[in-house]
Amino acid sequence: MVRCMSSVLQEVPSAAGINESVPVGKIAFESVEVWRANRQLLSVPALHLDAQRIGVIGDNGSGKSTMLRLINGLLLPSRGRVVVAGLETARHRKELPAHVGFVFQNPDHQLIFPTVGEEIAFGLTERGMSGRQARQQALALLEQHGCTGWADRNVNELSGGQKQLVCILAVLATEPSIVLMDEPFSSLDLPTRFVLSRKIMNLPQQIVMASHDLELLARFDRVIWLDAGRIRLDGSPADVLPAYRGHAMMAAEADLVTA
Repeated sequence: MVRCMSSVLQEVPSAAGINESVPVGKIAFESVEVWRANRQLLSVPALHLDAQRIGVIGDNGSGKSTMLRLINGLLLPSRGRVVVAGLETARHRKELPAHVGFVFQNPDHQLIFPTVGEEIAFGLTERGMSGRQARQQALALLEQHGCTGWADRNVNELSGGQKQLVCILAVLATEPSIVLMDEPFSSLDLPTRFVLSRKIMNLPQQIVMASHDLELLARFDRVIWLDAGRIRLDGSPADVLPAYRGHAMMAAEADLVTA
């Protein structure tokens, strides 16, 4: 179980190279389509994401991960454009990591260094910071989150929740304005989910999270329901989540009838 308590990080600096039509920290989809072979994975005619906490829900294969990967430039649209923090992803792919952080569903797919300190410091050295200064900032970040003494711990000796926390801290170390999370709690126990959810709710960054944790998303500002690659409903959690639950219950009942 994760033991570190939540705290708010410093405000992030404003981004450079801004397209004034889209505010920093905001996300826009314009006539976006994603195709793989002859199959359409996502179709979003127009979407502007400016809320602080945005949840993305939907059945498996509905396009949630595709949407997140469009935002951080890991995937480019087949048609249309995505603008993030004033940067068009297709034209400014290399600049996006300075503004957008990504937390994977499985921390083992994200962790690449043997120790916690090295993992957190890596993003800082990639941005030109000296190794000594990067380690100092990594130590300060760990201390800030009540994780003093973690720097030299082997990541393979950490619990699943501790690994996920390290992944989150490694992303936050570079102070992006937007943090994307793809099912970050899927393999965690309930106490660890509570701890990490408190941390996420206290972060100053804009958060876009794909999740099946409807209880957590009920505290978000906005929820988008994707269905077969299209937006079925977009609005407040109070409006979207009950509709999605009802849909899921009817689908489950239909499966029981035909089983």
